[in-house]
Amino acid sequence: IATYYTKLEVLALVLGFIALVGTIAVTAMPMWRVSAFIGANLIVMEELWEGLWMDCYRQANIKMQCKAYDSVLILPLELQAARGLMCVSIVLVVISLFFTGCGTKKSNFCDDNRKGKNITLALAGGFYLLSSLTTLIPVSWVGHTVISNFYNPMVLDSEKRELGKALFIGWATSGILLITAVILLFSYSKRQEDANYVYVFTTYLHILITLFK
Repeated sequence: IATYYTKLEVLALVLGFIALVGTIAVTAMPMWRVSAFIGANLIVMEELWEGLWMDCYRQANIKMQCKAYDSVLILPLELQAARGLMCVSIVLVVISLFFTGCGTKKSNFCDDNRKGKNITLALAGGFYLLSSLTTLIPVSWVGHTVISNFYNPMVLDSEKRELGKALFIGWATSGILLITAVILLFSYSKRQEDANYVYVFTTYLHILITLFK
């Protein structure tokens, strides 16, 4: 059973690294919103990618050109919020990975202090859960805005966008972060149960020894 829990913790570490790569990729990718080929855009055949830090533009067979935004203020509110939340998410995942590494049974952190390791593992699970939310919220917000504008007849065809690849990767990454948090919190709860069992067993054993002295 102990080996099983150890494997779960190692799996959480692997998933944590994957999630870290995912959050960094989502934050850096310019494909949050992409041009919709409808109406006038179908004739012009222009392609536009909009991300958190830059937009990329290509028309016909011209090579795609990317340009960083001159100011954060020109971005819509959802992309401004996504910038901050995704940066927070990256920091939270890094902290979570550190705590996960320190809280595993094979780690030398806290030596043999079980209580210290258990608390560290619980903190790691909590931070992963928080990072899942800080990834899910901006991705879902942008996705909701894109879909709402797409079906809004008041929005011009040239201003309508479709969901970019970054959003789908963001949803997948949020799911991985949630799974990692569940694994760690489950492992923490089992450790607590084992610790309580050992405590109760030791207490009864001490009582019995006292009675038979």
